[in-house]
Amino acid sequence: MTSSLFSRRHTLALALAAALPGLAHAQAAPWPSKPIHFVVPFGPGGSNDIVARAVAEATAKVLGATIIIENKPGAGSMLGADIVAKSAPDGYTFLTPAAGVITNAMIKTKMPYQEDALVPVVMMAVSPSVIVVPADSKIRDLKGLVAASKKGDGLNFSTAGTGSTPHFVAEMLKLKAGAKMQIIPFKSGSEGMSAVVGNQVDATSEGSPIVLPMIKGGKLIPIASTWSRRIAALPDLPTAQEQGFNDIVIGHWTGVFAPKGTPDAILDKLNAAVNTALKSSELRARLIPMAIDPTGGSREDFRKFLAAEKARLAPIAKAAQMRED
Repeated sequence: MTSSLFSRRHTLALALAAALPGLAHAQAAPWPSKPIHFVVPFGPGGSNDIVARAVAEATAKVLGATIIIENKPGAGSMLGADIVAKSAPDGYTFLTPAAGVITNAMIKTKMPYQEDALVPVVMMAVSPSVIVVPADSKIRDLKGLVAASKKGDGLNFSTAGTGSTPHFVAEMLKLKAGAKMQIIPFKSGSEGMSAVVGNQVDATSEGSPIVLPMIKGGKLIPIASTWSRRIAALPDLPTAQEQGFNDIVIGHWTGVFAPKGTPDAILDKLNAAVNTALKSSELRARLIPMAIDPTGGSREDFRKFLAAEKARLAPIAKAAQMRED
């Protein structure tokens, strides 16, 4: 009996010894060793989704991995953000949001997750906002828009909802330029743009990839871009700053965020991979013609950008009394 027990223990010890190298290899498997998920907190087809898909495809080639896009729209991008904020910090779930990831806390009375639950990894790209008017409008520049708004009851300006980038543009025009405008919220930027095309409203501001086809098709007239430099796809369109409106600066940016606690080594590796992808001629040739400006940069660069945007936009949200539950 003793001999039999010894034999069983000896067999078990041999089995464990044989398994240990495999277990150690599994624990030390380099990241990524399985598909990565990029959660887009908007529906398919918008500028955020376009950027996320293009950058994910190029980054996957750099990493030699698979990156899966998951669209999780809802609650002003908070649904997708909440999913990622509460995901395991193992380097396989990331968020690719827009400005709502910092502005939602300015306008919401309740947030489903703590603001520091999401860690910035890298800024991917910026789609400059373009202020547009209907094709038959007599307005041709930003000064003309402000002047027209001061006549009668003012102008109607469509937005993609409370706290959206178009909403911030409208409030900047009101607060910084003295424009008189009625803000008309829609469920999406595409709907707000369609309202301008159909002459239901007088103007809007939307991401360049969304309005560019309508501009080229003669259905909208661009009067200003709202980024710090001109758009390569619209080289003749002056910025708001060039037209004398120095405080009207904002863009539809897209970045990558990770759940808090994700190892720095993984965040650094993903940051480097995205930066490499953004420098590729193939990806740049895909984004730039759509008026999307590849950015990139370090994790610290992204943190500084976010801090500056918070400091700049929070007073506007407060002065405009932006509030959405």
